[in-house]
Amino acid sequence: METELFEELYLAGCQIRLNAELSEYTTIKIGGPAQAIVFPQTTEAFIKALNILKGREIKYKILGGGSNVIPPESFHGIVVSTKALTGIEFSGNQVAFDCGMSVRRLLRLVASRGLSGLEFLSGLPGSLGGALFMNAGAFGGEIGNLVEEVTVLDNDLNVRSLKAEEIEFSYRHSSLRDYVILGAILKFDYAKPEKVIREMELVLKRRLEKQPLDQPSAGSTFKRPRNDFYVGTTIEALGLKGLRVGGVEISRKHAGFIVNRGNATQEDVVRLIEKVQELVYLTYDVKLETEVEIWKGGSYA
Repeated sequence: METELFEELYLAGCQIRLNAELSEYTTIKIGGPAQAIVFPQTTEAFIKALNILKGREIKYKILGGGSNVIPPESFHGIVVSTKALTGIEFSGNQVAFDCGMSVRRLLRLVASRGLSGLEFLSGLPGSLGGALFMNAGAFGGEIGNLVEEVTVLDNDLNVRSLKAEEIEFSYRHSSLRDYVILGAILKFDYAKPEKVIREMELVLKRRLEKQPLDQPSAGSTFKRPRNDFYVGTTIEALGLKGLRVGGVEISRKHAGFIVNRGNATQEDVVRLIEKVQELVYLTYDVKLETEVEIWKGGSYA
């Protein structure tokens, strides 16, 4: 990174780590060095940093909690992390939060105040910005159902506020993918704190029983192609549990997950995904789409 760019980002309110390994910031522990990881300390610094990078036509990628992404072995660009953007404000049963707030922390905070509605995401890694980006869901619930308003940057990096009715939410998708998410307001139901905590614990228990939470993964690998097609069950029926390519394998606990068994690379993940897609298509005539995002080496401006 040029000294002038470093100074400009630093003065804008960012911490900067040069030549950082992305594997340290992803839940699957995959990813080689990026030119730099930039950590804006406030939302204002975040906006300034993106304007600086866009103005200089520097390639960048935004990283939230590090789940659902598979970076390459070498990333020729700058990563902007939302890790420090964790502001939160309560107003009755509505909660405003910054995009970098972790799902786990928010759930603990709302539970202590007797706010219910998001328990189905208990145990989900990653940030709330990322959860909104993909309309994260589990056990019949989706985060989009709680949205009141989302603050975003448009393609020209202008701040906009989108009401719920202006946003399209569908299965593992939202129209927020067209923006940079800055923060949001969610509306919860009231409940006794102990009831909310008990429900969170039940969801966590279900995850522990069914998912490989003790191994590095990016979360669920594939989207469900239709309501009656269960991807994990299908992959298991094909006898693919434990199938290994390089340092990754299909989880022996839940076939919908790919886990890092050590020294895994993006290429390993891509090759394993392609094997599964090919076998599912040949057997069931169904094309599986990935839920995880495969980063390109050059990224995008």
